[in-house]
Amino acid sequence: MTKKLLPLILTAVLLLAGCAGGGANTNTARENTGARKDKLQPVTVLLDWTPNTNHTGLYVALDKHWFADEGLQVNIIEPSQNSGATTQLVASGQAQFGVGFQEDVTQARANGVPVVSVAAVIQHNTSGFASLKDKGITRPLDMEGKRYGGESSPFEVATLKAIVEKDGGDFNKVKMINIGVTDFFTAVQRDVDFTWIYYGWTGVEAELRGMQLNYIELRRLEPALDYYTPVLITGEKLIADDPELVRKFLRATSKGYEFAIDHPEEAAGILLKHAPESNEKLLLASQAYLSPRYRDDAPRWGEQKAEVWKNYADWLYARNLLPQKIDTNQAFTNEFLPEQSKQ
Repeated sequence: MTKKLLPLILTAVLLLAGCAGGGANTNTARENTGARKDKLQPVTVLLDWTPNTNHTGLYVALDKHWFADEGLQVNIIEPSQNSGATTQLVASGQAQFGVGFQEDVTQARANGVPVVSVAAVIQHNTSGFASLKDKGITRPLDMEGKRYGGESSPFEVATLKAIVEKDGGDFNKVKMINIGVTDFFTAVQRDVDFTWIYYGWTGVEAELRGMQLNYIELRRLEPALDYYTPVLITGEKLIADDPELVRKFLRATSKGYEFAIDHPEEAAGILLKHAPESNEKLLLASQAYLSPRYRDDAPRWGEQKAEVWKNYADWLYARNLLPQKIDTNQAFTNEFLPEQSKQ
């Protein structure tokens, strides 16, 4: 999927309309096979995008009834649009959990939105700038005179400006082009020279297509940009009112991601069962790429470091991308992760 900075606030009604879709009912039915629904606590999880390998652990936990084992009736919902509205809806309690991003959570906290990250899905930022190899973009300096395709959001502009200037380039020579919803493969062959992607999906798909890319990994350019993307989020109120629910949800979810770490091919098969419209070859290849990166060098899946949150928030604030500084210790917690998440 192409990396986008998605707006924090979108009409909630549009997203909630998607919650009534048939896919949601199917997921619930699978979860509750052999279990009495009246004894399970309903839980809604809002995705950030259509089902993909960022979400594998959730679907594994659903499929293997690990949520039900914790007494939870989990319903995984796709957004009606690919939007950052998930953050708002989770913070307001209209869904118990969601898939978000550290950048969204940081901006939300700076605007008084009480959302909290409770687990890092992937331990390091796997996004970066990709271009066709013949464009010769191997470092930020090479972006001078080239066309960048994205949304031209303040976040994108500030990030590009910082990395180009750090490499001695003139950011004013980078041409910013809004490509809307155009997919990466169409955009780089028709409209632009480079854009921002998640390598674990779009980069892997490029490999399968035999497309040669130059890829500049964001975290290698600036330590502060090695932030958590994506993360699992919940609201402050749920943490205060029902901390045991958060603990149960993460216990099952951790088992799901640990299973995906140890059994990537089987986990991809489970995801495909729940998202049959997906490209099977892409799911398998993407899962092989992401499985070792879920936990990576962390002591357990989901672990978040205070310095990662602080460094990124400071980086945003220094570039006037936050209205105020935030207490990053309130933006995330490791409290509800199981002490030993491996099975």
